[in-house]
Amino acid sequence: MAKYSEEFKMKLVTEYLYGNLGYKLLAKKYNMPSSTPLSRWVSSYRAQGINGLARRKTNETYSVQFKLDVVQFMLKTGASYMETAVQFDLNNPSLIARWLKVFREQGIEGLKPRSKGRPSMSRKPKKSKKKEEIKLTREAELERENELLRLENAYLKKLRAFRENPNAFHEKHMQKWHSNSKKKDFD
Repeated sequence: MAKYSEEFKMKLVTEYLYGNLGYKLLAKKYNMPSSTPLSRWVSSYRAQGINGLARRKTNETYSVQFKLDVVQFMLKTGASYMETAVQFDLNNPSLIARWLKVFREQGIEGLKPRSKGRPSMSRKPKKSKKKEEIKLTREAELERENELLRLENAYLKKLRAFRENPNAFHEKHMQKWHSNSKKKDFD
């Protein structure tokens, strides 16, 4: 959508009001793609004066109650978006159209403000191992303890054997490596 300056809007509105050209001819004269913005500017100017042509500098947030009042007014009276915008001193009828659409789809909940931006990453609580251990039965606990003791015992036996004869460990592994790498020739 093209953004037009206040001076340009005022020039076209005064030319429409005091000249002899209609919306379509004025839009064509100034190379505007549509005459719709011009008709909105004229309506806003008639209802709110020069303030109706001014672009809002800040993103104004409206309360849920205000949005609901606007939507209910439109639904009860059958007013157009432009007429509703004039009634509530809004210069953006498309904002009302958005509110009405959201209200029809989601109800009042849709009119409530939402937080902007990307949602923060949620930190999922890590499962602690202690909780899993607590859930084990007494028999399962004993089996687990037995397995851990068997592993510890086997490790200590290998460690003792290595300390007694470190060369035997190396020779054993060297033999496996050499036997795999040698080619046997049968002549």
